[in-house]
Formats: sequence, C-alpha cells, structure tokens
Amino acid sequence: MTIYTCVEDLRRAAQRKVPRMFYDYVAAGSYSESTMRANRADLEKIRFRQRVLLDVSKRDTSTTILGEKAGLPLILAPVGSAGMQRADGEILALRAASAAGVPYTLSTNSIVSMEALAETVAKPFWFQLYVMRERKHAEGLIERAIAAKCSALVLTVDLPVLGQRHIDIKNGLSVPVRIGLDNLLDMATKIEWGLGMLRTRHRNFGNLAGRITGVNTVDDVAEFNARQIDPALSWDDVAWVKSLWPGKLIIKGILDPEDARRAVDVGADALVVSNHGGRQLDGAPSTISALPAIAEAVGSEIEVLFDGGVRTGQDVMRAVALGARACLIGRAYAWGLGADGERGVANAIAFIKQELSITMALTGITSIADIDRSVLLDG
Repeated sequence: MTIYTCVEDLRRAAQRKVPRMFYDYVAAGSYSESTMRANRADLEKIRFRQRVLLDVSKRDTSTTILGEKAGLPLILAPVGSAGMQRADGEILALRAASAAGVPYTLSTNSIVSMEALAETVAKPFWFQLYVMRERKHAEGLIERAIAAKCSALVLTVDLPVLGQRHIDIKNGLSVPVRIGLDNLLDMATKIEWGLGMLRTRHRNFGNLAGRITGVNTVDDVAEFNARQIDPALSWDDVAWVKSLWPGKLIIKGILDPEDARRAVDVGADALVVSNHGGRQLDGAPSTISALPAIAEAVGSEIEVLFDGGVRTGQDVMRAVALGARACLIGRAYAWGLGADGERGVANAIAFIKQELSITMALTGITSIADIDRSVLLDG
C-alpha cells in the first residue's frame, strides 16, 4: 500500500490516477497563472518565531466556525466536478469531512446532487451558489438547499465573467465540450478511475442536469452555465439572496477591504478572502497579502475565512495569525480524492491537522485562540 506523508504526495498520486483533463481542471489557474503561483509563494515567505522551554504538552486544534465546533480551523471548499476526480467524490469528501469534524461545501456544479448527498450522508453540509442571469434558477437552488437542510449558503461573487484557463480549452473542457481521442485513450489507462465511473450512477452535473428545461447532457450544462454567468450581478442581488436564505450566509470572493465592509453592511455572517484559487483575475494579489487589511477593516463584525494556496498546517497557522477564523482547501482535498478516495481526503485533513499541531508546539502555542501575529517573525 502506498504511504502518503503530505498533500504533495497526494497530488502526485492524483496526477497518475486521474484522467489528464480532470486533473488539469483542478490544478490549473487562469492565463499565465501568476496569481495562482503567488498564492503559494506568498504563504511560504511568512516565517514563524520558534519558541522553546514552554509547556506545549497539551495542544488543542479545535475551534468554532460560524458558532459550530470544528476539529480544526479548516473547511472543504466547493470544488466543481469533484465527482470526476473519483466516482461519487462529493459523497466521499463529505464522509471524510464529517469524520474529522470540519464543514464540507457542495458546489453548484457538483456531480452528486444536493438531494443525493443529503440522502447518503446524515451530516449537514454547506452549499455554494452562483446567482444566475435568470434569477428563478438561483431561487430554485436556494429552495432545494433549504429542503436538503444545508447549514450555510456560500455565495460566490467573483465570477461576473469566466477567467480563461488555457489548459481546459486545450483539453476540451470548453463550450461545447470536446472529448477527443487523446482524452479517451488517456481515460482508458486510468483503470481504477474507470471502474469507479462504471459502477456509479453519478456521471452528470446532478444539481442542474434534468432539473432545468432543456438541460440534460454535459454539453447542455456547459452551454447553460456559459449563458447564465451574469456580469450585472450587484450587491442588490446579495441582499435578495439573503432575503430568501434563512440560515448563515457566507460571501466568497472578497479581495478588497471596501468590498469586505459591504459584506458586513449587507448582513453576511462570514466572508471568504479568495481569488478563486487564481482561476479568475490573473494579476490579482495573493489572498494572504490581502488578508490583513480585510481582517482589520471588519474587525469582529464578521467572521473572516481564508482561501487560496493552503496545502499545510503551517499555511493554516499563517492565515489564522493574520486574522482568519478558518481556511478553505480545494485542490488539497481534490488531490486526496483522486489519489485514494475517501481515505485520501481523510489523509489530506489529517496531514494538515498534524502539521498545525506540531507548528503550534514549536511556536509555544497550545490553542487556536492564542494564535496571533506574535507567532510570526514579521508580526
């Protein structure tokens, strides 16, 4: 059995096991990928103050996120088409998240529908929403999320237009979808992946296909999504979503302090400092460089969550030290899915938790509440 020791091990395994077009879909950024690279590089530049001769024998990584207990300050982010990394991927990821005591977020563009997920796994999950050009479709998704007893709604707001990812176009993940002979041959070499796909009944976009008139096939969903991206989306629409949603509302895609203040004003319960994993505005700042000013701008009025480039427990500690309540991971757990299914996701979470605990010990910290800028050399 393969021994994994870190998220990078999972990434390498996923690259071997997942068809190239689906691996690349997760791994790629937009255009030159400069922002995606900056997310990692800027995190790695932040150094810790190593402390010694402090009693760190009892350490606790638990915290609360939106008032709910969590095993560590971590959330599984919405990842579109997670069920193409591994058959039933969304179900497997939720199971692993539930076992670890951290929230899981289902994407609008998931393969497993929210209803199927709710039927299969008893643990409540968060649902991520894109507000579509035809508002009735977004309203229908909100109603279904309420019926599925989703515990929070994550409204993604940084997609008024789609940032181009060159590799997706080359791989045929475009409108219309193009599955070429090279892709089919590549899929044929991924035996474990293919057997899983043959066994599952979840092979389309479960939240959309068959639920909207004229939207049934993968091509239909791709064309529908392209048509429904709305460049007119505004803060008035956020207020409209809040009027329909009775639970916790999280706004994802904030990079500017002024927008963070607007999130407070509209009554959101949390915001996510995010540049969509470097998949939208190439040339935007890294999220860790944007985090301190946003955290300062909103203070304790709203929970600040962090997304972008998190691969290790050290990254989580860096973000918490600079004002985040918790971090979202997307690629890290998607690679776990591709590498080893539910066990791979559980490994990704466990690696980050262990790294966080060890980093706390070596900086003289015993609880998440005690992490602040004083643990950083430039704090």
